[in-house]
Amino acid sequence: MEDRVRIRSEEVLSDDWAVLKKTVLDYRRRDGRWETQIRQTYDRGDGAVILPFDPQRSTVLLVRQFRYPAYVTGHREPLIEACAGLLDENDPETCIRKEAEEELGYRLKDVER
Repeated sequence: MEDRVRIRSEEVLSDDWAVLKKTVLDYRRRDGRWETQIRQTYDRGDGAVILPFDPQRSTVLLVRQFRYPAYVTGHREPLIEACAGLLDENDPETCIRKEAEEELGYRLKDVER
């Protein structure tokens, strides 16, 4: 894939809670033509997600989360999501165990990939 993408320029638009960049790149299409594209990336770092299964109730556990971008576009109710969090220098299993306690109120027994 590296031979299909050439970065022309990158500009940091914001570096507050996350890094927002504007990138101008050339992308080689399947037909061989090069196409200039402008893209924005929003980098918050790596994260982990888990979909816990409760065998006694035969169900997965989900969480309701307030998400401001959804709120300002008219979705007033919290979103229903899988439990997730940013790694914050933790390994994925440590991260997801912490998030499950915070978001779901559950201590996970076994975590499988």
